Amino acid sequence: MLTLTEVADDPSLLTRRLTVNDGSDVVFRPLVHTDAERLAGFLSDLSAESRRLSTFDGYDLAAASELCDAIARYDKLRLVLEDVPSGRIVGLLEFSLDLHPGDIARYGAAGIRLTTTDCRFGLTLADNHQGRGVGTHVFPLVTGVARRFGKKRVILLGGVLADNPRALHYYRKNGFLSAGPFTGADGRRSLDMILDLDSTQGPDSHAWGRHGHA
Repeated sequence: MLTLTEVADDPSLLTRRLTVNDGSDVVFRPLVHTDAERLAGFLSDLSAESRRLSTFDGYDLAAASELCDAIARYDKLRLVLEDVPSGRIVGLLEFSLDLHPGDIARYGAAGIRLTTTDCRFGLTLADNHQGRGVGTHVFPLVTGVARRFGKKRVILLGGVLADNPRALHYYRKNGFLSAGPFTGADGRRSLDMILDLDSTQGPDSHAWGRHGHA
C-alpha cells in the first residue's frame, strides 16, 4: 500500500501517459513542488462557470503555491494532467484520504457507514479539455490510485452540484451511485455519490510498473 511520502519522494510511481479521443497526449502524474506557476496558470484560466462548479480557495499564484506546499503534509493527494508537448497543466485531481465529519454524518443519515477504507475525490478540467473524453480515459487510473492507497470505496469531494448534468452523467457512467441530496453551507443543492471499487475494473497495481509510464 502506498503512502503520501512515497509518492512525494518518487512521483513516477503514479505517472502515466495517455492518448485521448482526439489523438493528443496527456501525462497523469502527482503534483510536485515546482508546479506552482503552471498550476496558477491552470487555475487563473478557469472560466466563471468552471469556478462555479469546482470551487477553490483561490485562483492565483498564492493559491497554487499553497497547494504545492501542502504536498505530503496533510491527508491530500493531488495529481495533475499535463498537456503534451506544451507542458501546460490542464487538469487537477484531488484525493482526500481522510473523511470529513460532515460527510460521515450525511452518509450515515442515508444508511451508509463510511470507514477508513473510503476516500473522497474530485476532478477539475481546463475549459478547453472539457467534453473531449479526457475524464473517461483518466478514470481507470483514478480507481487504480484509490486501490493503491488501500481504499475500497470513493465518494465525491463536496458532492456534485445538482445543476451540473455533465458531471452527473460522467460519474453515473463510471459506476457512482446516488447517496442522496443535500444543501451545502452556501445554499447550493448537491448530490452525494459513492463508488464501490469492487464493482469496477481498474488497472492492477502491478501494471503501473516501477516507473508507471505506459
